[in-house]
Amino acid sequence: MSEVVKEISFDELGLTKPLEKMTTKELRALCIEKLTMITGVSGMEKDAIVQAIKDVFGIEEEQQVSPYKKQIAEIKRQIRAMRVEKEAMTDRNQRDYLRRKINKLKKRTRKLARAI
Repeated sequence: MSEVVKEISFDELGLTKPLEKMTTKELRALCIEKLTMITGVSGMEKDAIVQAIKDVFGIEEEQQVSPYKKQIAEIKRQIRAMRVEKEAMTDRNQRDYLRRKINKLKKRTRKLARAI
């Protein structure tokens, strides 16, 4: 039984969302149904499946650099300075104030990192 492998382009897959947003089940089904040249999909993890699909179509990953990178670095410097200051304090109310302020700054850095 010789199987004829049909050339398929990335646009012909009819994807409704980006590969990274698809679930593992959806990616496996896609590979089994339409991309038979990728083997061993049932045992792969999501990252490996996405990378295999990108390799087949020759898609290069572009590194996204956060536009807030400098701002995040500055906030982290402030956090480190506040931690040193907090350790030196003896007043409990002041320590609690700094702890809460550090917590808010950490949340801000996480939010900035997600906002690409």
